[in-house]
Amino acid sequence: MSRFSVVVPAHRVQGYLRECLDSVLDQSFGDLELIVVDDASPDASAAIAAECAERDPRAQLVRVPAHAGTGPARNIGADRATGTYLLFLDGDDLLKPGALEVIAEALDEAEDPDVLLFAHDRVDWWENVRAGGDDLAGDPLGVTVAAWNRVFRRGFWQERRLAFSEGPYEDVVPVRRAAMADGARTVTLDTPCVRWRERRGGSFAKTPGRAHFAVIGRYEELLAAADPADRARLVPHAAAHLLAVLDDAGRIAPGDRRDFFRGAARLYRTYGPAGPAQTPGERALATASYAAYEAHRKSRSRRSSVTRKLKDRKKKLRARVMRLTYRADLRRPLDPHLAVYGAYWNRGVSCNPAAIHAKARELAPHIRGVWVVSSRNKHKVPAGVEYVIEGSRRYWQTMARATYLINNSSFPGGFTKRPGQVYLQTHHGTPLKKMGLDQRRYPAGTHGISFQKILDHTDQWDLSLSANPHSTEVWERVYPSTAYQSLEAGYPRNDVYFTAVAGETLRLREELGVADGRTVLLYAPTHRDYQKGFLPGLDLERFVRALGEEYVLLVRAHYFYGAEAGLRAHPQLVDVTGHPRVEDLCLAADALITDYSSLMFDYACLDRPIVTYAPDWQAYRLARGTYFDLLSGRAGETPGGVATSEDELVELFRGKDWNSAGTAELRAAFRDRFCPYDDGGAAERVVRRLFLEGQAPRS
Repeated sequence: MSRFSVVVPAHRVQGYLRECLDSVLDQSFGDLELIVVDDASPDASAAIAAECAERDPRAQLVRVPAHAGTGPARNIGADRATGTYLLFLDGDDLLKPGALEVIAEALDEAEDPDVLLFAHDRVDWWENVRAGGDDLAGDPLGVTVAAWNRVFRRGFWQERRLAFSEGPYEDVVPVRRAAMADGARTVTLDTPCVRWRERRGGSFAKTPGRAHFAVIGRYEELLAAADPADRARLVPHAAAHLLAVLDDAGRIAPGDRRDFFRGAARLYRTYGPAGPAQTPGERALATASYAAYEAHRKSRSRRSSVTRKLKDRKKKLRARVMRLTYRADLRRPLDPHLAVYGAYWNRGVSCNPAAIHAKARELAPHIRGVWVVSSRNKHKVPAGVEYVIEGSRRYWQTMARATYLINNSSFPGGFTKRPGQVYLQTHHGTPLKKMGLDQRRYPAGTHGISFQKILDHTDQWDLSLSANPHSTEVWERVYPSTAYQSLEAGYPRNDVYFTAVAGETLRLREELGVADGRTVLLYAPTHRDYQKGFLPGLDLERFVRALGEEYVLLVRAHYFYGAEAGLRAHPQLVDVTGHPRVEDLCLAADALITDYSSLMFDYACLDRPIVTYAPDWQAYRLARGTYFDLLSGRAGETPGGVATSEDELVELFRGKDWNSAGTAELRAAFRDRFCPYDDGGAAERVVRRLFLEGQAPRS
């Protein structure tokens, strides 16, 4: 007997089914059976399921001779199931990585409850991911009415004679009955375990019509059979569900709205409370007044529209005032002792600008440094560091009067660079992927970039910082302008690798909670233009288990994905995505595992092993383009060991090839090519060139 029986009905889902089934069979928790019920699908769904069953003995295909619908197909799968728990997954949705393991642990902790509700997220056809929005701390009846956001103990399902209905909204009756069952033990899990894939078309939820009236009949069946206590508990949730269906233009066509409302009102008036209704929608149902309901709906729409218009009007007025005051500030003299800093599109104090700012406070204390940050990132500014909020009055005043501008990306708002201002562009990495004008050949990764704006921005630079000759060559070609000079000084952010004192690594590991004597690996993959969210392409728990307890993996997702990597708790995994200084993480690590991140060029300064894990190298090169072949094995191109699959990566560490004489030679050549200027003095060289009129460094 398996722990889980995953039942998947399949009808017209050939474009989604393969990924759905793979998401089940690729789970780290493998004690499962997968039952795919082909509901007489006219497309290739059955063939896909058959291929899956042939490949994996845990999967089986059940064929239905005539199309019966999702409910009967699920019932057939449930009857075939032998697992302790039932999980019903739609053929166009996904079971998230590690979901079954998390669910199994929650079931063990709760000592095998009857029902476990879990969170979900949703993704649209543009691959925009949003939270499911359920409040799992409240009444289980308030959770999204679906079969796929919960597991049922199979014995409980059979004892209570639960079954899906025939026809639309087949899951309303069984999931509601399970939630109201006397003596049922229901627990919740906040971890999103299923990804609901919203389809642009072709699904029932995107097909308006009177078939959606079936939801009224489902609640009629439930309420008619319920005792008074359950009825009182269910009615508000039933009303909310019916009104949500009514408000969904993808379900109820305009010409059917009044009739649907009348049906919902009859149901509410028959089974609703004797006292006053609680919400405007319920009051409209209680009085059967479609006019009252429409007035409430339009009022909500008007309030939303008015609020939006007021915000837009205030924003435009504020922008007009800012432009006027900014023009006045542009006529005031520059402050020769004012420098303004920015990094990563106003995300905080970091990277090369931060190292320059720190060194300037030491060597050029007469220079007042002010940082530009967004309002949502102001909490990241260290104590004692002056800052302004982007777009504020002080921001525009500072931009108008500062003599020095230092950034690794760009300043917001389209400022006007004045004669006498000096703009240092520090960049934020050595280019492996195509940059600047070279991106024109790879339109899939440009996302509407205006190359004219890139050139306009480039024309504002006076100095372009370079970490190595390769960068100098690339920057001058892809950011062509006669306005700037290349400043080949090395990267100030890398100075710490040469100046760290003895014991620094041990101290940093203690702060991260890593015990002494462990081998610490830093896994830091980069962003991919063709991928949404942090999807490492690596089963992190399986990887550290294979390496053994002497290894600890620090996991740092790209900053585009937020402050967390979404890891499950594990003694060998440490989520360091939100750590403020990547340089500290590099100092703490014995080796770096990355793919195409520019962090490899910085880490090479430490002369520690670098492992390239590139499972999608060809896809990345085709989508974004690269300046050299990272996997070639040639000196000066490949920084160390290479793996293109998870098994290869595990073997690389088990066999110790990640730190061999051969990889050391590759690393030395890589370091010679990409770190020739880095020696611990880059920040001082930049500060003296920028603020101290080229004074020679201290002896």
